[in-house]
Amino acid sequence: MAEVGAIDLPEPKRRAKPLRPQLKDRPFQRIGHVKTMAGTLAATGVLLPPALTLRLLGRDGAGRVPMAWHRIVSRSLGVRSRLIGAPASGSVLYVSNHISWLDIPVLGAWLNGSFVAKAEVGEMGMVSLLADLQNTIYVEREQRRRSAEQAGAIEGRLRSGDNVILFPEGTSNDGVRVLPFKSTLFSVVEGEAAADIRIQPISLAYTHLNGLPLTRQRLMEIAWVGDMELGPHAMEFMRLGRIAARILCHEPVRRTDFPDRKALARHCHGVVSAGYRKLMRGEI
Repeated sequence: MAEVGAIDLPEPKRRAKPLRPQLKDRPFQRIGHVKTMAGTLAATGVLLPPALTLRLLGRDGAGRVPMAWHRIVSRSLGVRSRLIGAPASGSVLYVSNHISWLDIPVLGAWLNGSFVAKAEVGEMGMVSLLADLQNTIYVEREQRRRSAEQAGAIEGRLRSGDNVILFPEGTSNDGVRVLPFKSTLFSVVEGEAAADIRIQPISLAYTHLNGLPLTRQRLMEIAWVGDMELGPHAMEFMRLGRIAARILCHEPVRRTDFPDRKALARHCHGVVSAGYRKLMRGEI
C-alpha cells in the first residue's frame, strides 16, 4: 500500500550494472568536488570584500551580495535551477518545503530574504560569516522557553520591511512527501501589527539527475536527513553530476485570510504539497 501523502516517483528499472554511473565515464562527476570548491572560493574572494564594506558603511546592497554568492555556488555544485512564477515584493514570509542543505543556496539565489536557521549555523566559520551578511535569524529549537523571544525577533524583522525564508516542516526530509507544517512557526504573523505581512508558499523540487528523472532511490542521495554528517554527504553529492531544480512561487496570502494560524499552516502545506507533486511529475 502506498504511503499516504507520498509522491509517486518512478522506480529504478532493474539492470545488471550499478545504478550510479562510473565516474570514469563522466569527467564532470569525477572532478565535481574540485569544481565546487574552486567556485565557492572564487565567489567568496570576489564578493565578500564589497559586502563587508557596504555593511560597515551601512549602505544598501549588502543584502543582495549573498544572492550572487548563492547563485555561483549552486551552479558550482552542478545545480541548474529555474524559477516559475515571481517572488512577492514588500515584507514577505516565504515558506518552503525542506529537503537538503542544498535548499539554502538554491533558494538563496532567487529569494532576497533572511533564512531562519539553527543556532549551530552561527558557529560554522565561513558559513556563519556569509549567513550573518544575509542577516540570518538563529533559533535554538531545543529551548522551548525561548520560542516566544525568537518568534518576536522574526516578527520584528518582518515588520521592519525585510523578507524572511522559513522551512515550516521544522526539519529536512527524504523528499518523498512534504511533512506537515508546524503551526507554531506561523505565530510570527499573528497580531494586528503583522496584518499587512504577506505569506508566500514556495514549492522546491529536484527533478532530474544528469538529464534523467529522479527516482526515489536517487532522490535519497540528495536529501539530507537524520543524523547525516554534512561534510561526507556534501562530498558524495558533489560527485553525483548535474541536478535540475525547480522553484514554484504560489499566490501569496495574509494571515487575516484565515480563521487561525492552524488553518493558515494547512493551506500553505496543501499548496506546497500539490505544487511539489506537479513538479516531480513533470506537469509544470
